[in-house]
Order: sequence, then C-alpha cells, then structure tokens
Amino acid sequence: MQPQDRLSGVSASDAPLQIALVEPEIPPNTGNVARLCAATGCALHLVEPLGFSIDDRELKRAGLDYWEHLSITLHPSLDAFLAATSGSRRWYFSTRASLAYTSAEFARGDILVFGKETKGLPGELLARDPDHCLRIPMRPGSVRSINLSTAVGIATYAALERIGFPGLQ
Repeated sequence: MQPQDRLSGVSASDAPLQIALVEPEIPPNTGNVARLCAATGCALHLVEPLGFSIDDRELKRAGLDYWEHLSITLHPSLDAFLAATSGSRRWYFSTRASLAYTSAEFARGDILVFGKETKGLPGELLARDPDHCLRIPMRPGSVRSINLSTAVGIATYAALERIGFPGLQ
C-alpha cells in the first residue's frame, strides 16, 4: 500500500518542515498537532496503526476547521514511512536520546519524528541513527515525558526558528 494523502490543502514538498507521528493513540494530541501544522505550513505524516479513526469526532474537534489547510500523508507502517521518506533527513525525538534538541542543525524539509504517547519510538529505530535522536530537557524524576502535542510544538518552533520562520509572520 502506498502512502495516501487524506487531506491536502498544501503540498508536502512546499512545507518548511514535516512532522511525523508514529502510531499516535490519543485523538486530541493528533488534532492539536494538525492545527500546529496548519498554522506553520508544516506537512503531517501519520503512521499506522492509529489508536483512533481518522474520522474520529474528537480528532476533528481538536483540529477544528483547519484540516483543509494542511497536507496529511497516511503511511500503513513504520517501514513504509521510512521507505517513503528515505531521501529526507529525519530527527527522532525521545526521552532516551542523549542530545538536546537545541543542538540540532535543522534545515528546511527535515522531518521531526515522534512516537506514540505510551511507548515513544522503538529502541531499534533510535539505535540506527543516534546522531539524529533528540530529547527535550526535563527535570529528573519529575515526569516520564511531556505531552506529545506539547513536545511537537516545542520542537517545531525551535526548528522553524533555526530556518528563519519561512512563510510565517
């Protein structure tokens, strides 16, 4: 199965950055990320299996009426996503990474990859490319992780700032 554009308000190739959610489980988090993508012009990749239906009422409510303003590509598996994006640089976000996101040299077209809310990204994926694994610093012992949509917002705006906020005012 090929990746499918479910909604296309903009072209993924014109996006300053791309955001990938691998097996997201909570509809409002994905809806919030979709809204962020609509606001910033970033393309969104959703990697199945999803923990909800793409038509989920809560997902649409969280994204409000912004769905037509973004490009969403649905991938049937992590392997399919990796194959489809093999020509792009990917940054993997994980609490297990050793590099802080502030050390990354983000560039236009990069893909910011985030794992599912309960488990994050697979360890074997992170082990393949440790130089592109990033973390968001937190106080030790305070929480396991921060909310997925919050993490995506932090990383996205840091990357956008690094590339000069293209198309934003």
